Amino acid sequence: MFFWRQEISPGRWAAFTDTEAGNLAQHVGDEPASVLRRRLSLEAAIGVGAGSLRFMHQTHSADAVTVERGSDGIISADAMVSADGSVPLAVMVADCVPVVITAGKDFGGASAVVHAGRQGIQAGIVQNTVNVMLSHGARELAAWIGPGICGQCYEVPEELRREVSAVVPAAWGTTRWATPSLDLPGAVLSQLAAAGVRARPVSDDASKLCTLENGSLYSHRRSSASGRFAGLVWTS
Repeated sequence: MFFWRQEISPGRWAAFTDTEAGNLAQHVGDEPASVLRRRLSLEAAIGVGAGSLRFMHQTHSADAVTVERGSDGIISADAMVSADGSVPLAVMVADCVPVVITAGKDFGGASAVVHAGRQGIQAGIVQNTVNVMLSHGARELAAWIGPGICGQCYEVPEELRREVSAVVPAAWGTTRWATPSLDLPGAVLSQLAAAGVRARPVSDDASKLCTLENGSLYSHRRSSASGRFAGLVWTS
């Protein structure tokens, strides 16, 4: 069920699911009841209340919003922040880069999840999320970067590579077959560093982290009918 799961600070956990957890998205043609059952199974596995894990309607934007405990309704955004870390949060991906960010324990305990795709990275979703966390008094931020398509696999037109790299130079990439690409994980790392956030990928094995290369992860580029796996942060 989990690609990676770890207690990242006392009582604070982060995880990234794999295909064993099943598709967790409602927008890819799956049966809604089946998706709900998988979400409930996931909540039970991480020890949070049924229906408490917050998901977003992700729009490939730079919108980061604060989510309060007990709130409901559809959240249209590409990052969610829990000001005190009490709300369990989820981000869904299948090639875009999922990011979990938390504050130091002496600075309010804020947590966040980020959906960092090509458009969001270019528009500033990472910095916007950090800004929302800082507005809640969060400091000493640390981030964990989950699986996403790697820069050696994410082939794009040359014009698009130039356009994105003009905003985020670290996004410039080249595929293994020597064509233009975008390095989304590298771009996210550079943006987190520029925002003063300590960050690391959850594996040192780049091929294991690449959604296109790792069959235990969903990849939209591998199959347009792909499901979505999730990045999670919660407090026990």
